Amino acid sequence: MRSANKVSINNEKLQVSSEILRALAHPLRMKILEFIDQSDTINVNKIYNTLKLEQSITSQHLRILRLAGLVDTERDGKFIHYSIDYNKIANTVEAINHFLEEDE
Repeated sequence: MRSANKVSINNEKLQVSSEILRALAHPLRMKILEFIDQSDTINVNKIYNTLKLEQSITSQHLRILRLAGLVDTERDGKFIHYSIDYNKIANTVEAINHFLEEDE
C-alpha cells in the first residue's frame, strides 16, 4: 500500500487514459477489435456486414476506437481500412496490470 504522499495527476494524460479505457470497456467495441484482429486490415463494410451491425453504429464505434488510438486507418480509394495498433493495446494492458498489482 502506498503512503499518504501527495498525488500529482497530469490532466491531459488522465483524459487520454480515460478515453482508451472507455473505448475498451464496451462489449461491442471489443467484438469489433476481435474481428479486426482476425485480419491484417479490414474495411468498414466487411466489419458491419459480417457482424450484422448497422453501418452508422459500426462507424460510431470505430470512431471511438480511432480517437483512442486503438486502431489505425488507411484510405484506399473510397474505402477506409482498419488495423489494430498492437503497441497501444499492449501498453494499455501493461498499465492496467501494473495498476491492479499495486492493490495486492
